[in-house]
Amino acid sequence: MNTTILLFLVQDGITNGAIYALLGLALVLVFAVTRVILIPQGEFITFGALTYATLSAGGVPGTAQLALVMGLVAFAFELFSARKSLHVAKVMRAALIYIAFPAIVLALATWLPAHKPGVAVNIALSLLIVAAIGLFLYRIAFQPLAHTSVLVLLIASVGCHLALQGFGLIFFGAEGLRGPPLSDVALSVGPLIFTGQSLAVYGITLALMAALWLFFGYTRYGKALRATAVNRLGARLVGIRTSLSGQIAFLLASVIGAISGILIVPITTLYYDTGFLIGLKGFVAAIIGGLVSYPLTAIAAIVVGIVESFSSFYASNYKEVIVFTLILPVLVLRSLAAPAVEEEKD
Repeated sequence: MNTTILLFLVQDGITNGAIYALLGLALVLVFAVTRVILIPQGEFITFGALTYATLSAGGVPGTAQLALVMGLVAFAFELFSARKSLHVAKVMRAALIYIAFPAIVLALATWLPAHKPGVAVNIALSLLIVAAIGLFLYRIAFQPLAHTSVLVLLIASVGCHLALQGFGLIFFGAEGLRGPPLSDVALSVGPLIFTGQSLAVYGITLALMAALWLFFGYTRYGKALRATAVNRLGARLVGIRTSLSGQIAFLLASVIGAISGILIVPITTLYYDTGFLIGLKGFVAAIIGGLVSYPLTAIAAIVVGIVESFSSFYASNYKEVIVFTLILPVLVLRSLAAPAVEEEKD
């Protein structure tokens, strides 16, 4: 291996690692706040990528219709849970969030593609659709189970993953799709060539990390999420609505997943089930970070990306095995180092 190949592999690894870092941060965020191991994070990637590709091709994505149906179900859940203290203001607020919002998004997704609105509008619309699905998914599947054990939440998470993957097959078919690049700019630095897409991956990843740091450090909702992550029972005792914290966590995770998918889909062809494998690599980084540490997760994601890149060069048939093997020594060390503790009961 010469220096040029080495630099190419490191560059490829950092680009992939940046995507895995976003996914790992989303998984840590959701687990810290809700104790849910968010296996459907891979479907948020797929839905974001394929929704963007479908809109760019002038089609109407089925995910927009799914968001409206899930909104109607979530609205019924909301009315049922608040049936003893129902009043007009609460019903109107729920109707705006769960019915009016996805209905407007569906109308835009139906009307705009025929007018070729451009990359920025398609990205914004894709993010709105996936954000609605993430928000409603928490309300329907996880909020009613918020006080159950981690095992029950994991089983629900697996069920949601299988259901959403099935919807992905129905909406987008078995054939893969690609989307248009965000930029056609190319920059040469020595032997390396940085495309506009790879620069967008670096820039958006850094911008999102900075935005999350500002959100958690300087906003009221961010501090509420941190308090919920530290102690859910204590957060409830001081008046923090843990259900709202869960909704915000899922909203952020779905948007991050959709952004990751939109960044990937111009680089490679994505299929309805591709997101699961990509999400698992973000999960490896999150596990190395202990599902609690954002900086360690980000660093681990870069390592995962670089290991995957070198594995593809030296042993492409075993690259997935090598990447997922990274998790084994971490689990062994953590199981030996961490004392056995009982799960928090609230």
